[in-house]
Amino acid sequence: MSAPEDLREVYLDELKDLWSANDQMKSVVEKLAGVAKDSKLKAMLDKSVDGIQKHTDLLKELLAENGEEVAKEHCKGMQGLVAEAKKHALDEDFDDDSVRDVVIIAQYQRMTHYGIAGFGTVASFAGTLGLKDDAAKLERATGEIYTADEYMTKIAEACINESAEA
Repeated sequence: MSAPEDLREVYLDELKDLWSANDQMKSVVEKLAGVAKDSKLKAMLDKSVDGIQKHTDLLKELLAENGEEVAKEHCKGMQGLVAEAKKHALDEDFDDDSVRDVVIIAQYQRMTHYGIAGFGTVASFAGTLGLKDDAAKLERATGEIYTADEYMTKIAEACINESAEA
């Protein structure tokens, strides 16, 4: 792949990269939901899977609407975050379910922060390019991701962190 020539190319490349990031994150979040023990955490992870898919559908839609080939490009950044999530939350043997849940939240939030950065960046690019509809949709998605991250913090602080403290 050659270097992009302008902001439009960067924008479209980033949409493709985010699609890959979402697919990778969705796969591991499904697995995290399968081992989470706290009912609120499990419910939030299940809901997040649906949200990730909704945002992936948005990325595909925006690529098509911009006349771009609807294809993803492998995201190495999320690949690393997913590998870390698997290593720390899935591959370890935990004696305490609350400790695993704390680790799940930490790994989920790392991946979510990557999504906030990515979606926020492409929303900014869309705005600069005069793609007001794209920008609005991407800003809404960024807000939804941010809200999920905040809720995960509330779950952690309300009960899970204290349960794992002992």
